[in-house]
Amino acid sequence: MKKLKMAGFSLVELMVTVAIVGVLTAIAMPAYKSYILKSHRSAAVNGLLDAASREARYYTINNSYTTSMTALGYTADPMPVGTSTSTYFNISVSSVTAASTTAPANFVLQAVPQGTQVNDSCGTFGYSDLGQRTVSASTVASCWSQ
Repeated sequence: MKKLKMAGFSLVELMVTVAIVGVLTAIAMPAYKSYILKSHRSAAVNGLLDAASREARYYTINNSYTTSMTALGYTADPMPVGTSTSTYFNISVSSVTAASTTAPANFVLQAVPQGTQVNDSCGTFGYSDLGQRTVSASTVASCWSQ
C-alpha cells in the first residue's frame, strides 16, 4: 500500500511566516506614521500661507490687519485644517500690532497641532507678515520643507 502524503503547512512553517510579517510590520509602521505626520504638516503650511495672503488682502482694503479668521473669509475662528472627520491643526492669528510712528503694522499666524498631530516633532508652526517662519519644537528647515 502506498502512504498518502498530507498536504499543507507545518506549525514551524506557519510560525516562521508570522515572525517575518511581525518584523516587517514593526519596521514599516513607524515609517508610515512619520509619513502621515509630514503630509499633515504640508496642509498646515499651505493653510498658513493662504491665511497670510488673505491678511495682506484685508490690509489693502482696511489699512489694518485683523485678529479674526472669519473676517478673512474663513468659516471658523480658529480655522481647522484637516478632513471632515478629524482636525490636524487649528490656524489662528496669534497677534496683530497696529502701525505707529516708529513701526509698521504686522501680524503673526500660528498653526497649533491637534489630535494625533501633537506627537509630531515640529510642534506649533508660526508665520509673520515679514515671511518669518517658526516652529516650536524642531528645526525650521526640516519642518517647513515640503
